[in-house]
Amino acid sequence: MNPPELRCGSVRVGGQAPLLVIAGLCVLEEREPTLRQAVALANSLRGLDIGFVFKASFDKANRSSARSWRGPGLVAGLELLAEVKSLLAVPILTDVHEIAQCAPVAEVADILQIPAFLCRQTDLIVAAARTGKMVNVKKGQFLAPWDIKPLIAKVRDEGNPNVTVTERGTSFGYNTLVNDFRALPLMRALGVPVIFDATHSVQQPGGHGERSGGDRAMVPYLARAAAAVGVDGLFFEVHEDPSRARSDADNALVLADLAPLLKQVLAIREIVTKST
Repeated sequence: MNPPELRCGSVRVGGQAPLLVIAGLCVLEEREPTLRQAVALANSLRGLDIGFVFKASFDKANRSSARSWRGPGLVAGLELLAEVKSLLAVPILTDVHEIAQCAPVAEVADILQIPAFLCRQTDLIVAAARTGKMVNVKKGQFLAPWDIKPLIAKVRDEGNPNVTVTERGTSFGYNTLVNDFRALPLMRALGVPVIFDATHSVQQPGGHGERSGGDRAMVPYLARAAAAVGVDGLFFEVHEDPSRARSDADNALVLADLAPLLKQVLAIREIVTKST
């Protein structure tokens, strides 16, 4: 049974909607490379039967090291995201980390994302919900699938039905995440569109001491598996040259590899849809 269909600007998610693809940079970089990569990403996805949302963070508040690049910050970051939105004519997703960020972010972003580490922060979720914008809650690495039910309720209880949940792996020992694909149908059964984050799922938190590691070679396998199990959307962080990415370099997918992977994913999704 598919969860109810939700609308976010020009795209839909859930129900019988096309696969939603949330993709972009982990964190905003300087203006020229950000715009260049945003345009290249959008162009690479043209012609695919998907809904596309561009994502990037204006601030990565949970970096392993205080010396790591966090992004341009709220004001400059929202200005750049607004420019991307105008240029591509697609919805925008970005993270919020503090209650005070929600209102100004909602003036630009179409989807406010609650980071996994903050998914239990009631006041933050409530503030995001009260903007009326779609709220994407990332399931914490420490939560069971059924633990998201009260998180969904926190959004809906504010009169906002537009909530999605993103699976991004579960902590397994030190510096390791694993995926339990049973979580996807279990969460969809709660009546919420579910998105699978294929790039953060291969992250190795703190794997390099002062920064996280990852294994991008595993991204295609997990994305195809999620499509076979059944999801409403997929989430990817991409970069034209991941070795130069300012954040999550090891798990970011090469931008040019995304469209070919999505063609495989859509073929799998079609088979699954026809057989159910």
